[in-house]
Amino acid sequence: MVTGSAHLQQRASRCVDPVGHAPHQDRKLPTPHTLSAPPHRPMPPWAGLAVSQRLQGLTPQMTANNSTAVEEFVLQSFSEEPGPRILFLAVFLLLYLGALAGNALIVTAISLHPGLHTPMYFFLTNLAILDIVCTSTVVPKLLENLALKGGTITYQGCMTQLFFLTWCLGAELLLLTVMAYDRYVAICRPLHYSRLMGRPVCALLAGSVWAITVLNTSVHTGLMTRLMFCGHNQIQHFLCEIPTLLLLSCSPTTLNNVMMVLADVYFGVVNFLLTLASYAYIIASIVRMRSATGRQRAFSTCSSHLLVVTLYYSTVIYTYILPGSGSSLENGKVVAVLYTAVSPTLNPLIYSLRNKDVKVALGKVFSCIRGRHGPCRLTG
Repeated sequence: MVTGSAHLQQRASRCVDPVGHAPHQDRKLPTPHTLSAPPHRPMPPWAGLAVSQRLQGLTPQMTANNSTAVEEFVLQSFSEEPGPRILFLAVFLLLYLGALAGNALIVTAISLHPGLHTPMYFFLTNLAILDIVCTSTVVPKLLENLALKGGTITYQGCMTQLFFLTWCLGAELLLLTVMAYDRYVAICRPLHYSRLMGRPVCALLAGSVWAITVLNTSVHTGLMTRLMFCGHNQIQHFLCEIPTLLLLSCSPTTLNNVMMVLADVYFGVVNFLLTLASYAYIIASIVRMRSATGRQRAFSTCSSHLLVVTLYYSTVIYTYILPGSGSSLENGKVVAVLYTAVSPTLNPLIYSLRNKDVKVALGKVFSCIRGRHGPCRLTG
């Protein structure tokens, strides 16, 4: 019995903790104050989505080295000197007012004049609306920066400007191709014009232009919002464009570059070749005309559109398809001024000065405005 008792005591002694705690006794670990966490503050539901979207393009090294994202961009101005800056301010203000007034008059004259309710002037109305949107997207912010000796634009404002600018540029390229096709049908296939360019066809063509460009712009803007801009936020331009923003990104831009090349091929090269082919057939048909009056009228109808096509394609191709062709950043600014301020101002002048029907309609609009203040409906 003694031996058995000693054996039980020995087994019990092995269950005792080395520190001296009794077996099966609950122990509480010390909790240092340095490990205590601050009270948890709930994050708004939209904050997590915004942060995840902004951080998707970051690599782990970027996230560690750049903890803050760009919230605004610094836009360049044309000059810091008071004299040239005031001159630029006056010039761009005149261009902007001229673009708004000219295109608004074109839309008003065509809408109120029943004799201009034809496919050619229907597409011209769409072009005038796009010119108003394009110049209103860029020039007001440019005027603000000139008045304030340079300025900034928020991240959201930059993406908004990028969306509408890309949309207008693509839509105008497609619309110029549609207008060239309209002139081709009118001159080369006049007997089938009413069937090939009826109202349903015109509405379908115009709707396709707007829908395709909205889809393209949404893709480009969506890809741009996935990029991260960390640290450097000075845009070497007076507006937000895809090429200039890609230079500032600190995340991979391979997909953006691929999509931009595809868009350049479709909107620039393919549409340019289609427009060129249309005018090749048009010129060949004009040369074969026996009547000198018919040749003169056909050439007068197409010359204004051909001039607009040449001006527009030369500036857009220089900027987007050949982005490295400029000898300096100033050349890029000059080209951007051409298609955002000068071209929207010149288009109404080109179409009105070289088109007798538009000039007659504009004259009736001014006479109607001077004659009465009530509703005005012009007669053909």
